[in-house]
Amino acid sequence: MNKVKQLFGGDVRQLGMIIALLALIIFFQVWTGGYVVSPDNFNNILQGNAYILVLAIGMVLVIIAGHIDLSVGSIAAFVGICVAIAMRDWGLPAWLGILLGLVLGALVGMWQGFWVARVGIPAFIVTLAGMLLFRGANQFVGKSNSVPVSDSFQLIGSGTLPEVGPVTGYNNLTILLGLIACAGIIAGTVRGRRKLVRIGATVEEAWITWLRLALICVVIMVVMGLFASGRKGFPYSGLILVALVLIYGFISKRTITGRHIYAVGGNRLAAELSGVKSRRINFLVMMNMSILAALAGMMFVARSGASGPFDGTGWELDAIAAVFIGGAAVTGGVGTVVGSIVGGLVMAVLNNGLQLKGIGADATQIIKGLVLLAAVAFDVYNKMQGKPSITGLLFRNRKNLDNDESDVSQPPPGAAKETQSTSATVGQSS
Repeated sequence: MNKVKQLFGGDVRQLGMIIALLALIIFFQVWTGGYVVSPDNFNNILQGNAYILVLAIGMVLVIIAGHIDLSVGSIAAFVGICVAIAMRDWGLPAWLGILLGLVLGALVGMWQGFWVARVGIPAFIVTLAGMLLFRGANQFVGKSNSVPVSDSFQLIGSGTLPEVGPVTGYNNLTILLGLIACAGIIAGTVRGRRKLVRIGATVEEAWITWLRLALICVVIMVVMGLFASGRKGFPYSGLILVALVLIYGFISKRTITGRHIYAVGGNRLAAELSGVKSRRINFLVMMNMSILAALAGMMFVARSGASGPFDGTGWELDAIAAVFIGGAAVTGGVGTVVGSIVGGLVMAVLNNGLQLKGIGADATQIIKGLVLLAAVAFDVYNKMQGKPSITGLLFRNRKNLDNDESDVSQPPPGAAKETQSTSATVGQSS
């Protein structure tokens, strides 16, 4: 059992979610008679849920910081209608329309971040007001009409990699993308292992590392081969999603800002005593969430071909559900970008499988609610039994590496003592 944990990095919670995802795929593959695992259906799952997964990436940072954002669906709809009207009336090219949407998202995020970080109003209240405000603004700007977008703009939502090179029966660019991903993962792992050996840190057995890499590469090539074997290649929305996972995964794990987000969500007072500017962190996570909401809205409009007055309804609930299913803690301070993506894919496969079997929307909502409740209750049960939270295991396998790296976000000795004395004083007074 220990060897199995080492093979998968000791990440019990994330491993459990991946197993659950695979189990769902196998279950629906059998139940639907083989319709789930097919190139066209995989393409539909990714393109049809890419905007929710983008929202989940931003939402996990908001929840890690100890907040919640209820306005993402309304912001996405507002930006979508504004971009569609601007391209229709002003003749903007697709790239300029996308840039306009991101700028609008940043401005909205700055507005909400100001109320949360500077004024001190809880994010729940600010974003609840934003949900109402921007939903009304969407209907006011668009006059409750649908506005179509250009074919070039639709590429970010429904476009796929083109076919180039010799005819092989597969999309060559998709296969090449899979090979590049495998090469990058292998190179990064080998470089990290050499770094640990050079500084004298403890490293796992070589066969475990290479077996894990082999399994990861096999999975990548199988998935990319499935996408490449269809009439279409890998979708552009998937490329956007992969880029965001890499960027935000790096930010959350390898940068000072990422460490500060975890610190503020885990214990704001201790973080401030250690020199973390919590107001700045709160402002950044709220602004970042709105930018990603704007991107998600444009991706949805691009796939549907038009922006309408009912876009974005209920998106915030799907994003929050994906984050909690992915292992984030309700109280903040715990969560990962990859975990939120896996949680979102679990919900996406569940939706897709139930739709293929003709299950109604009412039963689908009931099942999704039960899945969310079970995922959160499992962690709560372990804590009540005195066992370590399985979400806390997400970071256990990184302790040796983090201890060997210089961490500028660590508090100076004086601040640490001050934090301890503050905690003791609070305990005595209570």
